[in-house]
Formats: sequence, C-alpha cells, structure tokens
Amino acid sequence: MSFQLNQKIKGLTPYEPISGNYRIRLDANESFLAPTEELMKEINEAVSGVRFNRYPDPCASELCNAFAGYYGIDSRFVTAGNGSDELISVITNAFLQKGDKVMCFTPDFSMYKFYAYISECECIEVPKSESFEIDIDGAIQRAKKENIRMIIFSNPCNPTSKVVCSSEVERLISSVDSLVVLDEAYMDFSDQSLITSVDKYDNLIILRTCSKAAGMAAIRLGFAVANEILTSAISSVKSPYNVNSLSQEIGRCLFSDPQRFRYSVERINSSRDMLADEFNALCKKIPDKIKIFGCAANFVYMRVESAEELYKHLLDNGIVVRRFGDYLRITAGRNHENSEVVQAVAEFYSM
Repeated sequence: MSFQLNQKIKGLTPYEPISGNYRIRLDANESFLAPTEELMKEINEAVSGVRFNRYPDPCASELCNAFAGYYGIDSRFVTAGNGSDELISVITNAFLQKGDKVMCFTPDFSMYKFYAYISECECIEVPKSESFEIDIDGAIQRAKKENIRMIIFSNPCNPTSKVVCSSEVERLISSVDSLVVLDEAYMDFSDQSLITSVDKYDNLIILRTCSKAAGMAAIRLGFAVANEILTSAISSVKSPYNVNSLSQEIGRCLFSDPQRFRYSVERINSSRDMLADEFNALCKKIPDKIKIFGCAANFVYMRVESAEELYKHLLDNGIVVRRFGDYLRITAGRNHENSEVVQAVAEFYSM
C-alpha cells in the first residue's frame, strides 16, 4: 500500500511568481534601489569575516541590536526571522491550536489565511468597506462574540496601500483578548507605526521586513517585535539557527547607517508620489475607467475597467504589474518606469 498525502496538503500547489523576461517589473513591491557602492563595500568586508564552518548566532544578537537601534526600541523585544513569512508561520503554529479562530480582513495579504489553514485553524474573513476601510468597532464586537484567538492584518495594507491610523489600531488591541499580529511590512513608507509601543500591550506582535524599504528582498530577513514574554515565546519555538550568518551580517550593515536607510525611504516615497500623481491626472481625464485608492505604501492600488485586457496589454509592452480581479497593484519604480506604465495604461484606453 503506497503512502498517501493527508487531505490538508493533498490539493496544494507551490507558489509560482510571474516568470519571463520583462523590461519593467512592478509586480512584487520590491525596491527599485540597489545597494550603494558604500554599503556593498561594508557588506563585502563583513561577509569576508564569516566563519562558514560554524553555525550562525541563534539569537542574531548583533543584528537585533542594530535593528533596535535604528527604530529606537529595546533589543530585548526583537526576534529575527528568515523573512517575515517564516515568522508568520512560527507565530501561527505556536500561538494557535487546532480549531482556534483567526480573524483577518479582505482584501489583505493572502498568506495569513494560508498559514491559518496549515495550522488547522478556522479563518474568519471580514470584508472591508467599499473604500477598503476596516470597521474597528465591528472587528472588536466580532472578536469578542466569536472568541477569536488571533487577529492578523497588514498596515499599510497589501494590496490596497491604505493605512489605519495608529489610534484606531490601539483601540482594537486594547479592546480584545485576542493576540493581534500587526504586519508593518510597509510602515517605513507611512507614519502610523506602533513599534515603539509594543511593551504597553500583552497581546501585540509587530512584524517588519527588509524586503521593501530596505531593498534587501534577496536575503529573506524579517523581525518580530513584542514584549518580553511574547518575544521569549517566539524565540523558544523558532528554529535555533533560522537566520544564516550572511543575512545577519548584511542586515547589521544595513541598519548601521540610519541616514542612508532614511534616504532610500525618501526616494521610494518620492517615486510613489510621482506614480500616484500621474495616475490621478490620468484619472481626471478618464474617471469612468480608473479609480485610485490608497498610496501609503510603495505602490498604488486602483480599480480599472477591463482589467484582464489591460493587464495583458501591459505584458505585451514588457510591463508586469499585479492583478487582483478588477484591480491592479503597481509598484513604484524608477521615474521612467512610472511614466511608461502610466503611458501604456493611457494608450490602452485610447484605443
């Protein structure tokens, strides 16, 4: 008798990103900025000292100290992970038990629902409003009524690029008994972070990543920030050597120069604002074709007419964006890339 996969994983298929050679890639919310020569020199020097025959520091102490120093928090509150995806998986598996209920909001990052499913938990999906706002009062009531064990959402949101003000998020956190996992992957582009307030709450975990503002998607490096009790729990259940020595050294170099990091954020925000301004100008010309929603992250999100055909038109022009049904999510790129995607959209609706 042959081995059979269980029903939980039997129908799953691997994640497949858009493949192919495209001249403009604005689909993955990556930074368009490569590391500076100065940073690369620091990284090369740091990596040259790595002892490849030894396991990495299981606590990633120097890395966590550098991260904490950049954000002005206590390093005791920080756990490093192999990307924030790993940390979501670790948190979901550790803090939840089979049958527990997880609340997320739609639309939002799809992996929240996936990890809840793998953990054999029930995912309660709460739709956002037509303008993609979260009903905080409704979420509080439902969390209490349905005994929600964990609430998880991104702020600013992926894919809508809208941000919930910090006071409203704090109201949610302080009003429920649920663990609140606040994914601030894009918060470097906004100003509503709660990262300096984690020690005020016994039910808050904040996630951060190096894949967006830091421009280091290749090294798969993320962080969980929480009070000492939650941090100890996360550290106890994660793999002991989960962040390799190379990523630890690169991350340490990255956070060692706050001015350089902030300059990158400013450049990306400037690009995002340019992209949003150009699409808003186009929207005024064809308001029945395009509607812009949020732009609090490093991308814009818009509802478009004939989304599938427009998406294919962009591909034919060598431009990749992300499509969600009738919506497009377009990452901010270099100035000429922003202009080209706007021009390609304008051409499509003029045909």
